[in-house]
Amino acid sequence: MRTEVTPRERLGVTPPYELCDVGGISIAFRQTGEGRDIVCLHAIGHGGSDFEAVAPALARRHRRTLIDWPGHGHGGADAEPPGVARYGELLAAFIARQGLTNVILIGNSIGGGAAIHYAHRAPDNVASLVLANPAGLVAVTPRTRRALWVMEKFFAAGVARRWWFTPLFALYYRLVLPRAPARARRDAIIAARFEIAPLLAKAWRGFGKPSADLRAEAAVLRCPVLFTWAMRDRFVRYDLCRDAIRAVPGAHLEKFDAGHTPFLEMPEEFVKVVEKFLAA
Repeated sequence: MRTEVTPRERLGVTPPYELCDVGGISIAFRQTGEGRDIVCLHAIGHGGSDFEAVAPALARRHRRTLIDWPGHGHGGADAEPPGVARYGELLAAFIARQGLTNVILIGNSIGGGAAIHYAHRAPDNVASLVLANPAGLVAVTPRTRRALWVMEKFFAAGVARRWWFTPLFALYYRLVLPRAPARARRDAIIAARFEIAPLLAKAWRGFGKPSADLRAEAAVLRCPVLFTWAMRDRFVRYDLCRDAIRAVPGAHLEKFDAGHTPFLEMPEEFVKVVEKFLAA
Protein backbone atom coordinates (compact mmCIF):
# COMPACT_ATOMS: atom_id res chain seq x y z
CA MET A 1 0.00 0.00 0.00
CA ARG A 2 1.32 3.45 -0.96
CA THR A 3 1.91 5.64 2.09
CA GLU A 4 3.75 8.58 0.53
CA VAL A 5 1.68 11.74 0.19
CA THR A 6 2.51 13.87 -2.83
CA PRO A 7 2.70 17.68 -2.68
CA ARG A 8 -0.50 17.84 -4.74
CA GLU A 9 -2.34 15.57 -2.31
CA ARG A 10 -1.27 17.77 0.59
CA LEU A 11 -3.37 20.53 -0.97
CA GLY A 12 -6.49 18.38 -0.97
CA VAL A 13 -9.30 17.92 1.50
CA THR A 14 -8.10 16.75 4.90
CA PRO A 15 -8.59 13.02 5.56
CA PRO A 16 -10.79 11.23 6.26
CA TYR A 17 -12.46 11.98 2.95
CA GLU A 18 -14.95 10.25 0.69
CA LEU A 19 -14.96 9.68 -3.05
CA CYS A 20 -17.93 10.41 -5.30
CA ASP A 21 -17.97 8.88 -8.78
CA VAL A 22 -19.22 11.39 -11.34
CA GLY A 23 -19.25 9.94 -14.84
CA GLY A 24 -16.23 7.79 -14.09
CA ILE A 25 -14.32 10.62 -12.38
CA SER A 26 -13.61 10.46 -8.64
CA ILE A 27 -14.27 13.69 -6.79
CA ALA A 28 -12.84 13.70 -3.28
CA PHE A 29 -14.90 15.49 -0.66
CA ARG A 30 -15.34 15.88 3.08
CA GLN A 31 -18.52 16.87 4.89
CA THR A 32 -18.86 18.21 8.43
CA GLY A 33 -21.56 19.98 10.41
CA GLU A 34 -25.33 19.95 10.15
CA GLY A 35 -27.88 22.25 8.60
CA ARG A 36 -28.16 23.93 5.21
CA ASP A 37 -25.64 22.80 2.62
CA ILE A 38 -22.59 24.92 1.88
CA VAL A 39 -20.31 23.67 -0.90
CA CYS A 40 -16.82 25.21 -1.11
CA LEU A 41 -15.09 25.37 -4.50
CA HIS A 42 -11.37 26.06 -4.72
CA ALA A 43 -9.17 27.79 -7.29
CA ILE A 44 -7.20 26.09 -10.05
CA GLY A 45 -4.01 24.47 -8.77
CA HIS A 46 -5.19 24.58 -5.16
CA GLY A 47 -7.34 22.08 -3.26
CA GLY A 48 -10.25 21.67 -0.89
CA SER A 49 -8.20 22.40 2.21
CA ASP A 50 -7.98 26.02 1.06
CA PHE A 51 -11.06 26.45 3.23
CA GLU A 52 -9.71 24.85 6.41
CA ALA A 53 -9.18 28.18 8.19
CA VAL A 54 -12.83 29.15 7.76
CA ALA A 55 -14.33 25.65 7.80
CA PRO A 56 -15.10 25.41 11.55
CA ALA A 57 -17.03 28.68 11.49
CA LEU A 58 -18.95 27.68 8.37
CA ALA A 59 -19.84 24.30 9.88
CA ARG A 60 -21.38 25.78 13.04
CA ARG A 61 -24.78 26.28 11.39
CA HIS A 62 -24.36 24.44 8.11
CA ARG A 63 -23.35 21.14 6.60
CA ARG A 64 -20.13 22.13 4.92
CA THR A 65 -18.75 20.20 1.93
CA LEU A 66 -15.19 20.72 0.70
CA ILE A 67 -14.26 19.13 -2.62
CA ASP A 68 -11.15 18.54 -4.69
CA TRP A 69 -11.60 19.24 -8.39
CA PRO A 70 -10.34 16.47 -10.72
CA GLY A 71 -6.56 16.28 -10.81
CA HIS A 72 -6.34 18.26 -7.57
CA GLY A 73 -5.67 16.93 -4.11
CA HIS A 74 -7.17 13.46 -3.89
CA GLY A 75 -9.42 13.89 -6.94
CA GLY A 76 -9.16 11.52 -9.88
CA ALA A 77 -8.00 12.37 -13.38
CA ASP A 78 -10.28 13.93 -15.97
CA ALA A 79 -9.72 13.55 -19.72
CA GLU A 80 -11.42 16.92 -20.28
CA PRO A 81 -9.43 20.12 -19.67
CA PRO A 82 -10.39 22.27 -16.67
CA GLY A 83 -12.72 25.19 -17.23
CA VAL A 84 -15.67 26.98 -15.69
CA ALA A 85 -18.15 25.11 -17.90
CA ARG A 86 -16.53 21.71 -17.30
CA TYR A 87 -16.34 22.26 -13.55
CA GLY A 88 -19.88 23.60 -13.52
CA GLU A 89 -21.06 20.37 -15.16
CA LEU A 90 -19.12 18.23 -12.67
CA LEU A 91 -20.51 20.31 -9.80
CA ALA A 92 -24.04 19.70 -11.05
CA ALA A 93 -23.43 15.96 -11.23
CA PHE A 94 -21.85 15.94 -7.76
CA ILE A 95 -24.72 17.89 -6.18
CA ALA A 96 -27.27 15.57 -7.80
CA ARG A 97 -25.36 12.44 -6.77
CA GLN A 98 -25.10 13.62 -3.16
CA GLY A 99 -28.70 14.83 -3.03
CA LEU A 100 -27.77 18.35 -1.93
CA THR A 101 -30.63 20.85 -1.97
CA ASN A 102 -30.97 24.62 -1.76
CA VAL A 103 -27.20 24.92 -1.67
CA ILE A 104 -24.99 27.85 -0.76
CA LEU A 105 -21.95 27.91 -3.03
CA ILE A 106 -18.68 29.56 -2.01
CA GLY A 107 -16.29 29.69 -4.95
CA ASN A 108 -12.88 31.20 -5.60
CA SER A 109 -11.46 31.87 -9.07
CA ILE A 110 -12.41 28.94 -11.34
CA GLY A 111 -14.52 27.63 -8.46
CA GLY A 112 -16.48 30.88 -8.49
CA GLY A 113 -16.95 30.56 -12.22
CA ALA A 114 -18.26 27.01 -11.78
CA ALA A 115 -20.68 28.31 -9.14
CA ILE A 116 -22.06 30.93 -11.54
CA HIS A 117 -22.35 28.31 -14.28
CA TYR A 118 -24.32 25.98 -12.01
CA ALA A 119 -26.52 28.69 -10.47
CA HIS A 120 -27.55 29.89 -13.92
CA ARG A 121 -28.65 26.39 -14.92
CA ALA A 122 -30.16 25.26 -11.63
CA PRO A 123 -31.58 28.44 -10.09
CA ASP A 124 -34.15 26.60 -7.99
CA ASN A 125 -31.43 24.66 -6.16
CA VAL A 126 -29.17 27.59 -5.20
CA ALA A 127 -29.92 29.62 -2.09
CA SER A 128 -27.03 32.07 -2.52
CA LEU A 129 -23.56 32.57 -3.95
CA VAL A 130 -20.39 33.84 -2.29
CA LEU A 131 -17.89 34.61 -5.02
CA ALA A 132 -14.23 35.40 -4.33
CA ASN A 133 -12.59 36.85 -7.45
CA PRO A 134 -14.47 34.46 -9.74
CA ALA A 135 -13.37 33.57 -13.24
CA GLY A 136 -15.57 34.47 -16.19
CA LEU A 137 -16.24 38.17 -15.67
CA VAL A 138 -13.44 39.70 -17.77
CA ALA A 139 -14.17 40.63 -21.38
CA VAL A 140 -11.91 38.74 -23.78
CA THR A 141 -10.15 41.39 -25.85
CA PRO A 142 -6.94 41.22 -27.90
CA ARG A 143 -5.11 42.52 -24.82
CA THR A 144 -6.54 39.87 -22.49
CA ARG A 145 -5.90 37.17 -25.09
CA ARG A 146 -2.22 38.13 -25.09
CA ALA A 147 -2.15 37.99 -21.30
CA LEU A 148 -3.79 34.56 -21.32
CA TRP A 149 -1.25 33.34 -23.89
CA VAL A 150 1.63 34.55 -21.74
CA MET A 151 0.26 32.77 -18.67
CA GLU A 152 -0.34 29.57 -20.62
CA LYS A 153 3.25 29.59 -21.90
CA PHE A 154 4.55 30.32 -18.42
CA PHE A 155 2.86 27.24 -16.97
CA ALA A 156 3.86 25.19 -20.01
CA ALA A 157 7.44 25.91 -18.92
CA GLY A 158 6.55 24.21 -15.65
CA VAL A 159 5.31 21.17 -17.57
CA ALA A 160 8.69 21.11 -19.34
CA ARG A 161 10.45 21.67 -15.97
CA ARG A 162 12.51 24.62 -17.19
CA TRP A 163 15.19 25.57 -14.68
CA TRP A 164 13.84 29.08 -14.24
CA PHE A 165 10.23 28.02 -13.56
CA THR A 166 10.71 27.38 -9.84
CA PRO A 167 11.96 30.86 -8.83
CA LEU A 168 9.45 32.61 -11.10
CA PHE A 169 6.57 30.47 -9.87
CA ALA A 170 7.55 31.30 -6.28
CA LEU A 171 7.57 35.01 -7.20
CA TYR A 172 4.21 34.63 -8.94
CA TYR A 173 2.63 33.09 -5.85
CA ARG A 174 4.00 35.80 -3.62
CA LEU A 175 1.83 38.09 -5.74
CA VAL A 176 -1.18 35.74 -5.69
CA LEU A 177 -1.12 35.15 -1.90
CA PRO A 178 0.93 38.02 -0.42
CA ARG A 179 -0.44 38.16 3.13
CA ALA A 180 1.19 36.38 6.08
CA PRO A 181 -1.78 34.13 7.04
CA ALA A 182 -1.55 32.47 3.60
CA ARG A 183 2.20 31.80 3.79
CA ALA A 184 1.96 28.09 4.67
CA ARG A 185 -0.59 27.56 1.93
CA ARG A 186 1.53 29.49 -0.55
CA ASP A 187 4.57 27.35 0.29
CA ALA A 188 2.53 24.16 -0.17
CA ILE A 189 1.33 25.30 -3.60
CA ILE A 190 4.88 26.19 -4.63
CA ALA A 191 6.01 22.73 -3.52
CA ALA A 192 3.39 21.20 -5.85
CA ARG A 193 4.38 23.40 -8.80
CA PHE A 194 5.36 20.65 -11.24
CA GLU A 195 2.30 18.53 -10.44
CA ILE A 196 -0.17 21.36 -10.95
CA ALA A 197 1.56 23.06 -13.91
CA PRO A 198 -0.33 20.98 -16.54
CA LEU A 199 -3.68 21.93 -15.02
CA LEU A 200 -2.71 25.60 -14.85
CA ALA A 201 -1.55 25.65 -18.49
CA LYS A 202 -4.79 24.06 -19.69
CA ALA A 203 -6.94 26.31 -17.52
CA TRP A 204 -5.34 29.53 -18.74
CA ARG A 205 -5.73 28.34 -22.33
CA GLY A 206 -9.41 27.70 -21.65
CA PHE A 207 -10.09 31.09 -20.06
CA GLY A 208 -10.08 32.59 -23.55
CA LYS A 209 -12.80 30.31 -24.92
CA PRO A 210 -16.36 31.60 -25.43
CA SER A 211 -17.67 29.10 -22.86
CA ALA A 212 -15.51 30.82 -20.22
CA ASP A 213 -17.34 34.15 -20.60
CA LEU A 214 -19.99 34.13 -17.86
CA ARG A 215 -20.95 37.80 -17.90
CA ALA A 216 -24.34 37.23 -19.52
CA GLU A 217 -25.11 34.37 -17.14
CA ALA A 218 -24.08 36.40 -14.10
CA ALA A 219 -26.33 39.28 -15.18
CA VAL A 220 -29.47 37.13 -14.86
CA LEU A 221 -28.70 35.30 -11.61
CA ARG A 222 -31.80 35.02 -9.43
CA CYS A 223 -30.22 34.22 -6.05
CA PRO A 224 -28.53 36.60 -3.57
CA VAL A 225 -24.88 37.13 -4.52
CA LEU A 226 -22.00 38.35 -2.38
CA PHE A 227 -18.72 39.29 -4.05
CA THR A 228 -15.76 39.14 -1.67
CA TRP A 229 -13.11 40.83 -3.75
CA ALA A 230 -9.38 40.68 -3.06
CA MET A 231 -8.34 44.10 -4.32
CA ARG A 232 -4.62 43.34 -4.70
CA ASP A 233 -5.38 40.71 -7.34
CA ARG A 234 -3.22 41.48 -10.38
CA PHE A 235 -4.65 38.67 -12.51
CA VAL A 236 -8.41 38.72 -11.86
CA ARG A 237 -8.54 42.47 -11.49
CA TYR A 238 -11.47 44.33 -10.00
CA ASP A 239 -11.34 47.15 -12.56
CA LEU A 240 -11.73 44.62 -15.40
CA CYS A 241 -14.68 42.91 -13.65
CA ARG A 242 -16.41 45.98 -12.21
CA ASP A 243 -19.05 46.35 -14.93
CA ALA A 244 -19.93 42.65 -14.76
CA ILE A 245 -20.26 42.85 -10.97
CA ARG A 246 -22.55 45.86 -11.21
CA ALA A 247 -24.73 44.01 -13.73
CA VAL A 248 -25.55 41.23 -11.24
CA PRO A 249 -29.02 41.96 -9.81
CA GLY A 250 -28.86 43.11 -6.19
CA ALA A 251 -25.31 41.89 -5.69
CA HIS A 252 -23.40 42.86 -2.56
CA LEU A 253 -19.70 43.71 -2.71
CA GLU A 254 -17.14 43.53 0.09
CA LYS A 255 -13.54 44.49 -0.62
CA PHE A 256 -10.51 42.89 1.04
CA ASP A 257 -6.88 44.01 1.17
CA ALA A 258 -5.76 40.64 -0.20
CA GLY A 259 -4.12 39.15 -3.29
CA HIS A 260 -6.57 36.62 -4.72
CA THR A 261 -8.15 34.47 -2.01
CA PRO A 262 -9.61 36.45 0.92
CA PHE A 263 -10.52 33.40 3.02
CA LEU A 264 -6.85 32.31 2.99
CA GLU A 265 -5.41 35.75 3.57
CA MET A 266 -8.02 37.34 5.86
CA PRO A 267 -10.05 34.42 7.26
CA GLU A 268 -11.60 36.14 10.28
CA GLU A 269 -12.76 39.12 8.25
CA PHE A 270 -14.08 36.81 5.53
CA VAL A 271 -16.13 34.76 8.02
CA LYS A 272 -17.71 37.89 9.53
CA VAL A 273 -18.76 39.18 6.12
CA VAL A 274 -20.16 35.81 4.99
CA GLU A 275 -22.03 35.14 8.23
CA LYS A 276 -23.64 38.59 8.06
CA PHE A 277 -24.64 37.99 4.41
CA LEU A 278 -26.10 34.54 5.08
CA ALA A 279 -28.03 35.78 8.12
CA ALA A 280 -29.71 38.59 6.17
